[in-house]
Amino acid sequence: MRDNRFTSTSRVCVAANSGRSRLPYLGFALACTSLLVAAGIDSSVKFTDVTTAAGIKFTHNAGRSGKKWLPETMGSGVAFADLDGDGKPDLVFLNGKDFIAKGRHTTASFYKNNGNGTFTDITKGSGLDIEIHGMGIAVGDFDNDGRDDLYVTALDGDHLFHNDGGGKFRDVTKESGIDNAKFGSSAAWVDYDRDGKLDLFVANYVQWTPTGDLWCSLDGTAKSYCTPESYKGTASKLYRNLGNGKFQDVTQQAGLGDATSKGLGVVVFDFNMDGWPDIFVANDTQPNKLYRNLGNGKFKEEGLSAGVAFGEDGVARGAMGADFADYDRSGKPHLAVGNFANQMMGLYHNEGNGLFVDEAPRSAIGRATLLSLTFGLFFFDYDLDGYPDIFTANGHLEEEIGRVQPKIQYAELPLLFHNIGGGKFESTAAFSKPMVARGAAFADFDGDGDLDVVVSNNNGAAVLYRNDGGNKNHWLQLKLVGRTSNRSAIGASVRVTAAGGKQWQSVHSGSSYCSASDLTLTFGLGKDTVASTVEIDWPSGKHQRLDKVAGNMRLVLNEPQ
Repeated sequence: MRDNRFTSTSRVCVAANSGRSRLPYLGFALACTSLLVAAGIDSSVKFTDVTTAAGIKFTHNAGRSGKKWLPETMGSGVAFADLDGDGKPDLVFLNGKDFIAKGRHTTASFYKNNGNGTFTDITKGSGLDIEIHGMGIAVGDFDNDGRDDLYVTALDGDHLFHNDGGGKFRDVTKESGIDNAKFGSSAAWVDYDRDGKLDLFVANYVQWTPTGDLWCSLDGTAKSYCTPESYKGTASKLYRNLGNGKFQDVTQQAGLGDATSKGLGVVVFDFNMDGWPDIFVANDTQPNKLYRNLGNGKFKEEGLSAGVAFGEDGVARGAMGADFADYDRSGKPHLAVGNFANQMMGLYHNEGNGLFVDEAPRSAIGRATLLSLTFGLFFFDYDLDGYPDIFTANGHLEEEIGRVQPKIQYAELPLLFHNIGGGKFESTAAFSKPMVARGAAFADFDGDGDLDVVVSNNNGAAVLYRNDGGNKNHWLQLKLVGRTSNRSAIGASVRVTAAGGKQWQSVHSGSSYCSASDLTLTFGLGKDTVASTVEIDWPSGKHQRLDKVAGNMRLVLNEPQ
């Protein structure tokens, strides 16, 4: 049984956060921290801003033209990925570019992890140093050569970058047959047909061009950024990997060509646990989509019948980032979805019968996220107690929103929800710096066992947070390498059993908003020093078991031949 003695105190912090327009952000954070300490809660886990110390100097260019064009609000994603195979996650920040030339040349930034807490900018000459209006990034080894490749969505046409090794990437978009020239957002690699080759799903947003930009206003006088209701949607894309570097657009025959969608988030997860990866699309002001994989190359859309299409009031919400996890150890994957301001986060509990129930309205999460506009969002076990927690990266679209909605802020605090067991979460006061956050990802960048966080801010500087103190509990990290399955092992499911109970995770691409977290799985073991069993179900159907695995280790596990 988990310790719930701080429930009432945490709710005080949640209530204060809900009215934070009347409180200075820093004062709110310090007040809540004091309350947590007074209640006897372990507040020794800190997220320390180490951006400068780590050598990160990336600033995002939103391409602001003074015309209040929609794409200027969207920001870009970020990826934690071991791109040189040395076991240390590197960083890739996507960037925008000027809509009206100002003499600047802004590109993505590629930072190599030095292994000592610092990074080195190796962008120049990497092949990633091209000027595009980048949006989302997905990481996966599409040709099974042992090196993870990058797919980048962009307002001006997507790019597939082949990892040639040595920190060099080659743009192979044209020869690959991928031709997504729409307003791409989040993307995910998925072996939907389980043939051992990674296929690609791309969420597209809305139909927008500079000449087609619409005039909207908050006050009836000055132009403001339009919300997506004003624009027509566009279909997402599914590209089947044919091998030899070639892809085929199979969107229509797969049943995924819904032209009303306005996709911003993608989650690939086997929601009905039948062994076939399903796809959830978080839509902005349109019903969310849940595509069930039928196992024959086709999908069936079941968002409405599953209960994830709308909010509790039956209205489509402004959904952005999303992720999944078995947060209550029920053995089923549950879903979290970040939404627009005045629309609380969705926390959809998987009932196991094809139905999800949104737990947010009656939880601390619902109250704490009501005023936030959430883009990046993910589950991760920040204190390694074996129960996945939730991080949200928040920030509004309109700088002047406070004039018409005084309780809403443009720059907002990231939120961290601690999983206290029993399917319940409590708000923490882990962050004190409001940001206009968009992309967010996690990885153990410093190799100390606990998970760190990176945030990409729209038209602002990125922030790298180091987790200090999370590794007081024990942990186990597993890097899976497919052989018959795809080399990145995307789709593999891992179950870990220890004295403290059972938990599971799967290797997956996508999730969050336009971002990619490290593909290495981190399991918190709490006070247990040994996992009694580690069981792996590979996408190929092979089953692997290890007994008595010592904690506080990073293991590389190859799929049995």
